Amino acid sequence: METHDIEPENWLAKTTPAATIVIFRRDPEGGAAQILLVERNASLKFAGGATVFPGGKVDAADRALADRIAADAGVEPDDMAARVAVVRETLEETGLVVGIAGAVDGVKAAQARRMLLEVEDLARVLDAFDWTLSPECLVPFARWWPKHRTERIFDTRFYLADLGTGAVDIEVDATENRHMFWASAQAALDLAEQGKIRIIYPTRRNLERLALFTSFEETRDHALATPVDTISPFMEERDGERWLMIPDGLGYPVMGEPLETAQRG
Repeated sequence: METHDIEPENWLAKTTPAATIVIFRRDPEGGAAQILLVERNASLKFAGGATVFPGGKVDAADRALADRIAADAGVEPDDMAARVAVVRETLEETGLVVGIAGAVDGVKAAQARRMLLEVEDLARVLDAFDWTLSPECLVPFARWWPKHRTERIFDTRFYLADLGTGAVDIEVDATENRHMFWASAQAALDLAEQGKIRIIYPTRRNLERLALFTSFEETRDHALATPVDTISPFMEERDGERWLMIPDGLGYPVMGEPLETAQRG
């Protein structure tokens, strides 16, 4: 068994903290809950052309805000920095306001997005709109740290959030992403099987896990009852074939697939 392809001192140096968010809304047709997915521009070095959940790396301003509020919120600083990052990235990428308390409507959300794109600091936006963070609205779901990569490595924390009816407008940022859409987790897997979207290994495993449930509430309860241990995919030999695997016991119904078919970024 092989746990990673590069030496520990190298993957530690290459690691970038990141965060991503699974945003739920109720299906207008009454089916399983839908989640927001974004298709990344093909020109991007990491996961170019892939369909993923909204998110991005934790930046210095995210960490500065987290350091000020983590203790009062009862959240560990690195966890809080990741939550700040997904609130910021969601507003930047989609125009949606999640994890925030205060008076919010479509006009304010659009204004806040424009300001955030200009100042690149969520703390200033919160002050300007008299908003506060509600980190408890972001439910920890998973943490992926693929140390087997030989290029840039992301230590990514996943969170869940609920929009309820989801009667809101979304607008792609047209920089990192080129398309956004709502679909149930199973519908997204079906689109991937039909070749209509491309999903990378972590996204596929998480969609398979999300597809076990039909509502945000079911998924949240499962997440709260399941340990969030760091997932570092590893190689395993099966009948002479290399498989890319994840540990058992973390809520995932599928633990791996042949390396030949695994899309790693």
